[in-house]
Amino acid sequence: MIKFLAIVFSLLLLLAVLGGGGGLYVLWRFGRNLPDYAQLADYRPAVMSRVHAGDGTLIGEFARQRRLFVPIAAMPRRVIQAFLSAEDKTFYTHPGIDFAGIASAMFRNVKRLVSGGKRRPVGASTITQQVAKNFLLTNEISITRKIKEAILAFRIEHAFSKDRILELYLNEIYLGIGSYGVAAAALNYFDKSLDELNLEETAFLAALPKAPNNYHPIRHRKAAEARRDWVLRRMAANGVISPLEFSRGAARALL
Repeated sequence: MIKFLAIVFSLLLLLAVLGGGGGLYVLWRFGRNLPDYAQLADYRPAVMSRVHAGDGTLIGEFARQRRLFVPIAAMPRRVIQAFLSAEDKTFYTHPGIDFAGIASAMFRNVKRLVSGGKRRPVGASTITQQVAKNFLLTNEISITRKIKEAILAFRIEHAFSKDRILELYLNEIYLGIGSYGVAAAALNYFDKSLDELNLEETAFLAALPKAPNNYHPIRHRKAAEARRDWVLRRMAANGVISPLEFSRGAARALL
């Protein structure tokens, strides 16, 4: 917890410094020798090879990473809304960093620490930051990585459209049981394509990015349904589903 708070506080300090002359030093110090974000323009993910019999029956699938690439234009709107509600509701308006989200997360984590709470710390990484980390950096927990992640997020936002960034995220993110990207996850968990998912199945997939192994629908059913219901609640709060849709979705069993 202390390490996490130190990282968040340092990121807040960085953002404050960027407004003054010290920002030039920070950009010079940490912005040198960063991975080339331009490579994202040529993203060609490895996808599954599928072998079918003469009658069209699927015989087998072969892949190091189970992934089915889906262009953002072909993504069902509800899938996009679910992930934005769960991960980054201001995605289409922030510049790569959610300043208000960072401040809010910091406040809530300090409040929990003071009150002796033991729940997992609240993060504030935007989808753009996650793209920077997943494609260009490592999972190292350090202040240096968070600063580099923030700088890369700003650069990525300047170079690519929001839709392109979201497309990269939704097709690359790991969602458990060998699933990379939302299309592969829909197939692996529910044996459905994205446009066949119902509301609660869509919300479940959006619940997975933070810790997919903690929300396995069979081994950790209660935790999975609780996290799915949290996503449904966020979707209702953001106005993308109705209160009635929330109630019906939360009342259904996951599988």
